[in-house]
Amino acid sequence: MVMVFNNYIVGAFLVSLFGFVLLFLLRSNNDRKKKDSGEFKIQTNAVNGSDIGECSPEYGSGHDVIIVGAGVAGAALAHTLAKDGRRVHVIERDLTEPDRIVGELLQPGGYLKLVELGLEDCVEEIDAQRVIGYALFKDGRNTRLSYPLEKFHADVAGRSFHNGRFIQRMREKAATLPNVWLEQGTVTSLLEENGTIRGVQYKTKDGQELRAYAPLTVVCDGCFSNLRRSLCNPKVDVPSCFVGLVLENCELPFSNHGHVILADPSPILFYPISGTEVRCLVDVPGQKVPSISNGEMANYLKTVVAPQVPPELHDAFIAAVHKGNVRTMPNRSMPADPHPTPGALLMGDAFNMRHPLTGGGMTVALSDIVVLRDLLRPLHDFHDPASLTKYLESFYTLRKPVASTINTLAGALYKVFSASPDEARKEMHEACFDYLSLGGVFSTGPVALLSGLNPRPLSLVLHFFSVAIYGVGRLLLPFPSLRRMWIGARLISSASGIILPIIKAEGVRQMFFPATVPALYRAPPLD
Repeated sequence: MVMVFNNYIVGAFLVSLFGFVLLFLLRSNNDRKKKDSGEFKIQTNAVNGSDIGECSPEYGSGHDVIIVGAGVAGAALAHTLAKDGRRVHVIERDLTEPDRIVGELLQPGGYLKLVELGLEDCVEEIDAQRVIGYALFKDGRNTRLSYPLEKFHADVAGRSFHNGRFIQRMREKAATLPNVWLEQGTVTSLLEENGTIRGVQYKTKDGQELRAYAPLTVVCDGCFSNLRRSLCNPKVDVPSCFVGLVLENCELPFSNHGHVILADPSPILFYPISGTEVRCLVDVPGQKVPSISNGEMANYLKTVVAPQVPPELHDAFIAAVHKGNVRTMPNRSMPADPHPTPGALLMGDAFNMRHPLTGGGMTVALSDIVVLRDLLRPLHDFHDPASLTKYLESFYTLRKPVASTINTLAGALYKVFSASPDEARKEMHEACFDYLSLGGVFSTGPVALLSGLNPRPLSLVLHFFSVAIYGVGRLLLPFPSLRRMWIGARLISSASGIILPIIKAEGVRQMFFPATVPALYRAPPLD
C-alpha cells in the first residue's frame, strides 16, 4: 500500500515537472514571437481620456477595412464592401447632414453605377429631381441637348438633389448592415510600420485619442484631405471659384434640364435641387472672389452676372442676391498620381478631382467603387500587404479610361466655355456652341461623354478636334483669306494646347493603352 502511494507521488511529481517545463518553453516562444512582430501594447482609455487605446496590429481590431470619411465615396464603399461580407469600420469627422453647394448633380452614368451597387433607393425620399439633358445659352440663343437614354430603362436619368440629404441616406443605409461600424471621429494620422499602413490614429467626438487597425485602410476624406500627401503626389490647381445661390419658386426655361449659360467671363449653371429650389452656380475665374461682407459680391452679381441670366430667371436671381445667402467654394482639379502603399488606398476627391462644371465627380467615385469591389471579391484575406498592394495596382489602371475621360472633358470644356480675348479661343468658343447645336451625332456623342454613358477616351479626342476642325471650316468658308487661315491654324494650336496637357497629366498610356500596363493582368494573391 505504501509502495503504491509512493508511486502516485513520484508520478504526480514527474507530470507536474514536465508540465512546468512545457509551459515555460511555450511562454518563452510566444514572447519571442510578440517581440519579433512589433506588437503594440493594449492600453485602456476607460480611466484617462488622454491615453491612447490600441488594438494589436497582429490580430487587428476585428475589421477587414477602415474607411476614413463617410461622404459619397466613403458611405457607398462601406455599404458595398459590407454587402460582400467585409467587416468595415468607418470614421467620419462630422456625421451631421452636410451643407454643400457642389455634389448635387448625379449624371445618368453615375446613376447606373448607383444601381449596380444597390444604392439607387438613396435618391428616393429626398425630393431628388430627374435630369434628362442640358440647355445651352449664348448671346440670346439656346440649344437643348438630351441624354441618349433610348436604350435604357425608363428610370435611368440624371438626378439632382441636396448633397447632404443624399449623403445621409447612404450613411443610413450603410449603418443598417451589422458588419458596418460607423463612428464620429477625426483621423489625425495613418499608422505606418516598416512601410506598411497598419491603421489610423483618430480623436473621438469626446476627445479621446484612439488607434484602429485593419489590413486595408481606404482614405476618402474629401477635397480637403490632410492624409493624401503620404499616399500620392498632390498637384492641386484652383482655376476658379463657384458662387452659389438658391433660387426659390421659379421655373427653369427647360424643365428637368441643367442649364449652362456661356457668359462672360465664365459659365453660369442652373439646375433644380428640389421641387421648389433651383441651384445657381456662378463661376468666378481665379482664386479670389469679391467680398461678401462689404457688398462687393452683391454688386458683382447684380451688375455683371444678372444681365446675362435668362429673362425667365432674372427676377428670382435678383431676389436670391437680396436674400443674402451667398456661398463660395473653390473649384479644385487634381490628377491621380498615387504612390502605391501597402495597406492603404486613396479614393474620391482625396485622390482625384476635376472641375465641377460637368458634374462628373460622383460618377467617377461610384465607378471607382465598382472597379474596387470587383477586384476585392476573389480575395478572402487581406493580411498579406505586399501581395495585396501589387494586386491593387490594377485598380489604378482599370479606373483610368473612365475617370480620365470625365476628368479631361471637364477641364477642356471649362476652358472652351470660358470667354477669352484671344481671337482663336473666341472662334473655338463659338464653334463649340454651333457644333453642339447641329444635333444628331454632333450632340449625342459629346453628351454621351458628359453623362458618363459612353466615357471613351478616343471618342472624346475625336469630338474635341472635330469641334476645332468645324471652327476652321467656318473661318475658311465661303472665301478663305490669309488672316482667316492664320486664325484657323492658331485655333488648332489652341485646341491642342487645351486638351493635350490634360491628357498628359492623366497619363497617355493608362488612358489610351491600358492593355499595355502589366498591372492590368495581375491575378489575386493566392490564399
